[in-house]
Amino acid sequence: MHVNLWSDMFVPGLPVIDKILRAIIVYAFLVVALKLAGRRELAQLNTFDLVVLLMIANTVQNATIGNDNSITGGLIGVTALLVVNYLVVRFVYVHKKAPGLKEDAGEVLIEKGRIQEAPLKKEMITLSELKEAANRQGFESLEEVERAVLNPDGTFAFIGKKKPEAAGGEYHEILNRLDRLQEQMGKLRPAQGLPGA
Repeated sequence: MHVNLWSDMFVPGLPVIDKILRAIIVYAFLVVALKLAGRRELAQLNTFDLVVLLMIANTVQNATIGNDNSITGGLIGVTALLVVNYLVVRFVYVHKKAPGLKEDAGEVLIEKGRIQEAPLKKEMITLSELKEAANRQGFESLEEVERAVLNPDGTFAFIGKKKPEAAGGEYHEILNRLDRLQEQMGKLRPAQGLPGA
């Protein structure tokens, strides 16, 4: 009985090459599918996006490991995924100037404080979703945003508008100077009123 337990835990139910090929095929499919699906899926803007990603993970699980529940089989699958990912990232890094591999600058959603309708429509992002993303980064409203970009990895980058120096800043400085002048003049007046002055 103990022999079966250890065997079930560590002896893969499928050949090692089978597990490696499965992992590579699923990896390649997911990279292409998520690229085609767009940044929105990665951004997880709403519950539906999150559910899709969770279901994808669950759906491809059996395709990746097959009917093998052994620890060794799982470790082989994970190792294959990590190695393939490393090789792909390394290849893209070395050949980043090659056509089709150039880094994507992201979709500009707000430019110079103006909301860009076309990219929002392309990425199927509503204004309320954009506002929610801005809120998560500390902006109370989209009017405070100078520039917003949806990055290739699904994250948002918001840059706030430069706040003009408080209009009252100079005014208060002038008032402070007037107060100091008035103080100095006040000190001079009694001296001028002394006999013999």
